[in-house]
Amino acid sequence: MRNQVGRISFVGSFRSQLPDLGLPEIAFAGRSNVGKSSLLNTLMRRRSLARTSRTPGRTQLINLFQIGDAVVFADLPGYGFARVPERVRLEWGPMVETYLGERGTLRLVVVLVDIRRDAQHDDGSLLWGLTEARIPSVVVATKTDKLSKQKVRRQLTTLRRDLHLPVGQPIPFSARTGAGRGAVWDELEAAIRRPVEPAEPLPPATDPEEA
Repeated sequence: MRNQVGRISFVGSFRSQLPDLGLPEIAFAGRSNVGKSSLLNTLMRRRSLARTSRTPGRTQLINLFQIGDAVVFADLPGYGFARVPERVRLEWGPMVETYLGERGTLRLVVVLVDIRRDAQHDDGSLLWGLTEARIPSVVVATKTDKLSKQKVRRQLTTLRRDLHLPVGQPIPFSARTGAGRGAVWDELEAAIRRPVEPAEPLPPATDPEEA
C-alpha cells in the first residue's frame, strides 16, 4: 500500500461527531511543532496535503484524510506549547480524549517525539493512557537529520528507557531525507490488518510514575 497510496481525500476538520467512513483509522499525535504534518506528507508522498507551519498549534481540530479505500489518517491537535488562545487550548484535551476513547474504528495511535528533546511528561502521560485503554501505539522520533548518527543512537536509547518502550521503538524518522518511512509504514499496514478490539475509556492524564 505504501507505494500505491492512490487517491487521497481531505474529509474535513472536526471537533466532535466525526463521520463513520467504514475504514480502519490511524491517529497521529504529538507535541506542537513535532512534525506531524511533515510526517503525514512524507508518508503520502505529497508536498503540502497536510499543512505545515513554523507556528506551533496550527492544527486546532481533528483533521481526517481518507487514503483510497484502505485507511483513514487522523491528524490530532498538538499538545504542549501552542500560540493559540487559552480558551482554544482548554478545548483540545476533552476533544482528543473523547476521540481516543470512543472512536471504534481506531486501530493505532502514532505518537511523535522530537529526537532532539528528552522524554516529555505529556508524551509519557499519553502513552500511559493509551496502554490503560488498550489502544495500540507506536512511537516515532522525528527530525533525525538534525543530529549526528551517534547522537541519534544515544537519544533513541534514552527515549526508549524513559518512555518504557519495547525494542525497535522509537522509530527514527526524517521528513527531509525520507529515512524511516518504510519502517513506519510497516507498523501502519500491520495495524490496518489487525482486528479491532474494544477500547477502554481513556483514563485521566497523570504521571505514569505515580500510576
